[in-house]
Amino acid sequence: MNEQSGSADSLVLSYLQLRKAVGIIGLALPLVVAIGKMVLQGPGIQRSISAYYYTDMGNVFVGSLCAIGVFLMSTRGYDKRDRIAGYIACILAISVALFPEAPAGATSQQKTIGMLHWALAALLFLTLAYFSLFLFTETRPENKPTAQKLQRNRVYRGCGYTILGSVLLIFVLTRPQIETHVESLNPVFWLESLAVVSFGAAWLTKGETILKDKPA
Repeated sequence: MNEQSGSADSLVLSYLQLRKAVGIIGLALPLVVAIGKMVLQGPGIQRSISAYYYTDMGNVFVGSLCAIGVFLMSTRGYDKRDRIAGYIACILAISVALFPEAPAGATSQQKTIGMLHWALAALLFLTLAYFSLFLFTETRPENKPTAQKLQRNRVYRGCGYTILGSVLLIFVLTRPQIETHVESLNPVFWLESLAVVSFGAAWLTKGETILKDKPA
């Protein structure tokens, strides 16, 4: 193996490791904050993942989003669309962490920041769905999709549509006339968790943790 080839292989491996890291954080985040809060502060599920900002797991929540943001900024794909989407997702992820949802008994300023938080979170989820549905499913023009690639595409689309469906359901279930009937079930937490886990699964698949192409 020549030096240039070795360097290229190392770069590919680095990108795969980044994608795996993003996927692992996404899969682990809902579970870690929920269980961590129960261990440190007692039982009970918060109304949303974002609400863990105000628990002893707040630093984990903020740190995880910032780490995801940095990793997304470092992603590379076939063209500039991947880079642009990565930069946008980075800014959104870090902004979601830095502009928290409004706490109980919030001031008017905190309520405004809370509204911004939810707008940023929705845009972040839509950007993550865009990755799964439109970027991950592509194949280089000179390559023919392998059987494993076609299977991965089904995973990407499933994850992307799950993210979109979760966002839509959150919007519906948080309408005042509906929320009062379902808030005891913490639907926002579970739907956010489903979306975040789907995001993590898509990135783990992109990192070739599963359905890896067979050697030629």
